[in-house]
Amino acid sequence: MTSQERRPKGDRRGERPEAPEPLPHPVVDNHCHLDIPAHDGPGEPVPVAEALARAAAVGVPRIVQIGCDLPGARWAVEVAAEHEDVVAGVALHPNDAARLDAAGRLDDALAEIADLATHPRVRAVGETGLDRYRTGPDGHDAQVRSFRRHIELAATLDRTLVIHDRDAHADVLRVLDDVGAPPRWVMHCFSGDAAFAEQCLERGAYLSFAGTVTFKNAEDLRGALQVTPLDRILVETDAPFLTPVPHRGRPNASYLVPLTVRAMAETLGADLETLCRAIEANTDRAFGASWGARAR
Repeated sequence: MTSQERRPKGDRRGERPEAPEPLPHPVVDNHCHLDIPAHDGPGEPVPVAEALARAAAVGVPRIVQIGCDLPGARWAVEVAAEHEDVVAGVALHPNDAARLDAAGRLDDALAEIADLATHPRVRAVGETGLDRYRTGPDGHDAQVRSFRRHIELAATLDRTLVIHDRDAHADVLRVLDDVGAPPRWVMHCFSGDAAFAEQCLERGAYLSFAGTVTFKNAEDLRGALQVTPLDRILVETDAPFLTPVPHRGRPNASYLVPLTVRAMAETLGADLETLCRAIEANTDRAFGASWGARAR
C-alpha cells in the first residue's frame, strides 16, 4: 500500500498545490532544493525543466539551487551548468558536518566543497552554519569548525555566504564576528525576531524569508520583516519544505513563491510590484550579476 493509499479521504498532503496568480514583476527563489523529493509526496523530485517552467509561468524565472551535502553539491553544479536560469550554492549542512566528522571524513569533504565552489556557475557557499536542534553537544565543535571554513572559503572565492541557523542565533553571530563576515551574506529562512534581525542587519546581512512568514504563529517573524529595510529583503522556498499558507503541509516548490511575496507585501503595507522589484534587485546584489533570461 502506498502512502497516498494510506491517507484518509480528503487528505491532500502529498498532492502538489495549484499554481497561484502570477506576480506583477519577476523575483528569484534564492534557496531551493530541486533534488530533494517531497516528504509523503510522489517519491521523486519534479524534473528540473518542468519545475523551472512552472515557476517562470508565475513570475519566478530564476532559482538558486542549494546543495548541502557532497552528492547534492555535485548535482547543484551539474544542474546550474545545464540550465541558464539556475545558479548553485555548495556546502556541507551543519548536521552533515557533524556526521562526517564522527566518521573521520569532514576534512576531505570540506576540500571537495572548496573545489566545487570554484566552478563559475557557483554563486554561493551555503548552506552552512549551526544547528542546535538536530545535532547534540557532541557535534557542536565540528559544526563550528565547518562553519568557520565555509566563511573563509566564501571570502577567499568572493562567493555569497548562505547561513543555516536553527536554535543557534547567538552562536552564529559569535562565529561570524570572530572570523569576519564576508561582503555578502544571507540569513537563509530567517527565523528570529525583530531584535535578532537588527543584529544581523547591523552586520550587513540580507534576510531571506520563506513560507514560514505566512504561518499563523509567526508574529515574531513578521515583526522581523517589518524592521528589515526594503533593500535587504530576499524571498525563498527552501522547497520542498516550508510550504506557505494555505498549502502548509503539502509539497513546496518555486512556483509557490507568489504566495509568500503577497503575504510579505501585506505585512509591510507595501505595493506588490515595488516589493517584487526590490527583491529582484536585492538578489542580484546578493548573488552577483543577474543570470539566465534576465541577463539578456
